[in-house]
Amino acid sequence: MRLNTRIIVHIMGLLMLCNGSFMLLAAFVSGIYKDGATLDITLAAVVTMLVGVMAMFYTRDHKKEVKRKEGYIVVTFGWIIMSISGALPYLFSGTIPSVTDAFFETISGYTTTGASILDDIEAMPEGILLWRSLTHWIGGMGIIVLAIAILPLLGIGGMQLFSAEAPGPGGDKLHPRITDTAKRLWLIYFGYTVAETILLKLAGMSFFDAINHSLATLSTGGFSTKNTSLAYWNDQPMVQYITILFMFLAGSNFVLSYFAFTGKVQRIIKDEEFKYYAGFIILFTIIAAVVVYFKANVPVSDFHPMVFGPAESAFRHALFQVIAVVTTTGFVTADFTSWTPFLTIFFFGLMFLGGSAGSTAGGIKVMRHLLIIKNGLLEFKRTLHTNAIIPVRYNEKTVSEHIVYNIIAFFVLYMLLFIIGSLILGSMGLDFVSAIGGSASSLGNVGPALGTLNPVSNYNSLPDAGKWWCGFLMLLGRLELFTVLIILTPYFWKKV
Repeated sequence: MRLNTRIIVHIMGLLMLCNGSFMLLAAFVSGIYKDGATLDITLAAVVTMLVGVMAMFYTRDHKKEVKRKEGYIVVTFGWIIMSISGALPYLFSGTIPSVTDAFFETISGYTTTGASILDDIEAMPEGILLWRSLTHWIGGMGIIVLAIAILPLLGIGGMQLFSAEAPGPGGDKLHPRITDTAKRLWLIYFGYTVAETILLKLAGMSFFDAINHSLATLSTGGFSTKNTSLAYWNDQPMVQYITILFMFLAGSNFVLSYFAFTGKVQRIIKDEEFKYYAGFIILFTIIAAVVVYFKANVPVSDFHPMVFGPAESAFRHALFQVIAVVTTTGFVTADFTSWTPFLTIFFFGLMFLGGSAGSTAGGIKVMRHLLIIKNGLLEFKRTLHTNAIIPVRYNEKTVSEHIVYNIIAFFVLYMLLFIIGSLILGSMGLDFVSAIGGSASSLGNVGPALGTLNPVSNYNSLPDAGKWWCGFLMLLGRLELFTVLIILTPYFWKKV
């Protein structure tokens, strides 16, 4: 089967055109604030859009068909092309002069990891800060899902792209036509972003801070406009509670949000993943809050001023950190690695949980954990009743063996990549805690890690090779392993 390279290049051009358009928005804001980066961001936008237009023009006579192979290539290389072009505003403005650092910051944005190399975020021009947040927002729901909503205008179907973008078990569709699904998801995504911006503004944030944090929250990204992240508003609990609410929504399946808006509340109540997702957060918050309140040696700065007393403060910080790590958002209000050794290990474990399938969160995902546990428990019954056919059931439906095997393979690959990632970071000079924390955080798109990469530090201390390696792990995690790894196999490139 011959690869349709012209359609691949054409879609890449479309993605760059979209990317450049968002850069122009950042340049417009830069002009309003007169931050000195307007021309640089505009130039980056023009270069990006020009390359995109040229790519689309020279492949305009492409065959309008995207097969599975082309889908995987477009998704993987689309993310890389977007990250390369997305680094231009940093390079042209000189705010991040190093190519390695600029690419790391950009791919961290698009993969919604939120790991940063910036030492002084507040010194950055407003246009650059907005661009950082926009990379989150674009990557959150998926660059490819955005393209799916536009592709019908070009006469191109998008089903292959959607399956490559979301290869996991969460395959619910809101509408038989995939393009309508994409449009509905983006409408909900956009609506939540606007709603959070308004609420954060009313709670005391400036409009600029509110829009940036909303873009980062709904994408479960974690880039902040402040050096201390959300700890900057420790004296304004409502700001943090609003952020908690929208982190929770962003980490849940967006299909459930659609059901809520269409009055199908029973679908949400009966959804197994949502019940466990909410239950896990409640349970983990209680554990963390109790330990923080009674045992943690927490720096005074983390809890000052205690607006509603120490109990509320302990609960809020515990809830915030639990949701931020589970949903892989990566915002912080305190350094959870300074609380107790127990909580350090506790939050490290949460990095492997992840949010719901169909959300903007990273990680393994709650649904996969559920199906692995259910299948494991059923093995006891199968051992006793060797001739019985005992299928795994989810939401009162039988789950096919193919999906179960896929999930087990995903889990094994994920843990293997975590170990390999840790070994490679260790070989670059990182201590044990920093190596395993950096690997787990990058692969899970969490952001804050452990050791020298803890929540109140950043990734600037990594050697250049470590930054490229973490960027690769971020891409693997964001595209759920198979989409990237399949391209690295010789079999993928064989002509069938």
